[in-house]
Amino acid sequence: MADGLMPVRRALISVSDKSGLEDLAKSLHAQGVEILSTGGSAKAIAAAGVPVMEIADFTGFPEMMDGRVKTLHPKVHGGLLAMRGNADHEAAQAEHDISNIDLLVVNLYPFESTVAGGADYDTAIENIDIGGPAMIRAASKNHAAVTVVVEAEDYARVLDEMSANNGATTYATRRSLAQKAYARTAAYDAAISNWFADEISEDAPTFRTFGGKLKQTLRYGENPHQKAALYLTGDTRPSVATATQIQGKELSYNNLNDTDAAFELVAEFDPAETAAIAIIKHANPCGVATADSLEEAYALAHRCDSVSAFGGIVAANRPLDGPTAAAITKVFTEVVIAPGADAEAREIFSAKKNLRLLITDALPDPADEGWTAKTVAGGLLVQSRDSGRVTLDDLKVVTKRAPTEQELKDLLLAFRIGKHVKSNTIVYVKDGATAGIGAGQMSRIDSARIAAQKAVEAAEVAGLSEPLTVGSAAASDAFFPFADGLLTVAEAGATAVIQPGGSMRDDEVIAAADEAGLAMVMTGMRHFRH
Repeated sequence: MADGLMPVRRALISVSDKSGLEDLAKSLHAQGVEILSTGGSAKAIAAAGVPVMEIADFTGFPEMMDGRVKTLHPKVHGGLLAMRGNADHEAAQAEHDISNIDLLVVNLYPFESTVAGGADYDTAIENIDIGGPAMIRAASKNHAAVTVVVEAEDYARVLDEMSANNGATTYATRRSLAQKAYARTAAYDAAISNWFADEISEDAPTFRTFGGKLKQTLRYGENPHQKAALYLTGDTRPSVATATQIQGKELSYNNLNDTDAAFELVAEFDPAETAAIAIIKHANPCGVATADSLEEAYALAHRCDSVSAFGGIVAANRPLDGPTAAAITKVFTEVVIAPGADAEAREIFSAKKNLRLLITDALPDPADEGWTAKTVAGGLLVQSRDSGRVTLDDLKVVTKRAPTEQELKDLLLAFRIGKHVKSNTIVYVKDGATAGIGAGQMSRIDSARIAAQKAVEAAEVAGLSEPLTVGSAAASDAFFPFADGLLTVAEAGATAVIQPGGSMRDDEVIAAADEAGLAMVMTGMRHFRH
């Protein structure tokens, strides 16, 4: 037919989500479409006063096994797969009394939301759809003739096109919907297979798939010549992806990446114990602090590197208040993310129209592993999230001098922050706030020097008599391969050091620490972040 138009004369509707179903059924009926349906969908359509044929009456075969078997029948799949105009197919249809099905409307059992809600194993299994994906794949394969719809948001698109074309749909639309349908079943199967892998503790299954639903198309990627989009995987972890944007312009690819880094870092700190602020620039923290209040924590975090904080991302581990909002808005800030914000804070932020304010309602659990993935040419690198946490009991004092109580607090804080800084990294902390951060250098010595130099510059800006690295605690994300890195830290004024240990020259490094009068502890755990 011209423009690939194919009339819709018979539709099969079987939906778990009944949103928009009544209007869909009425519109199809008004356009003369015969409607087949199953179970609850058929009841809902009939209740709306629309004529509907139960699938069991269509196939001549009853639903059975608690609904597990109802659409897996030749009259259904033959009606979806039969090629229009193919003599052999039409002969088979005539012989076996198989009628064409021109429109399939299916959305699947809610497996993802069922699992996310904490359902037990048997309940999860019962929410694995079988007939739905089979029909979707059949209709999509035969998109030359059959229109397939897997989301209520596409109802209007199909109905409008049918109205404009005397009850027919175009080939372009059918092909577009078929692509979407295959992507939906792929994402569905990905969710099931990954859930199964977790259930059987299979860390490296033979096939690993990830799927997601488009949340938004981004203007561009890291750079204007790159294309980008944000997809939701169904993970309910509080995050930048699941947050509610209260105000501000659209988030960019870099905004999303940096805000994710900021929020994951600040979630390391229990809001019941302390307020915490993290300021991020280009996925690395330029200032982190804990204090009794968010306002105080922000001031301390900003002091660490006020130059880099300009145009940065701010994350808080507690709901934002007015004084904190007022402090943040004195500096150009791209994004602010927090579990909440009171009315005063929201009013203050509203004066900055371009500032994006994101509310998550909760913090992610830093102890929750989950899985992360990144692409390499030709493959995916998949690993569990770095949920490792070092506590006071994990520390091993290896020097003659043991750290003081304050040094221990700062050492643990520095090491926890270092977990979220690109390797190689050195982090200096003093009195609960970063004094200097050196990130992403090929040499650990360079990271130590950069962090120390930034502390000198910050002291000049703040009008301090000496850099805050003097009397600080320093953390290294991985071991010191030689004593030179440790000595660079000592030259910056640090009095205590935390590092994983494990170098062939640990004894040499420990001896150098003793000679410099440093207290040093080892964790046995490293935190590379590439």
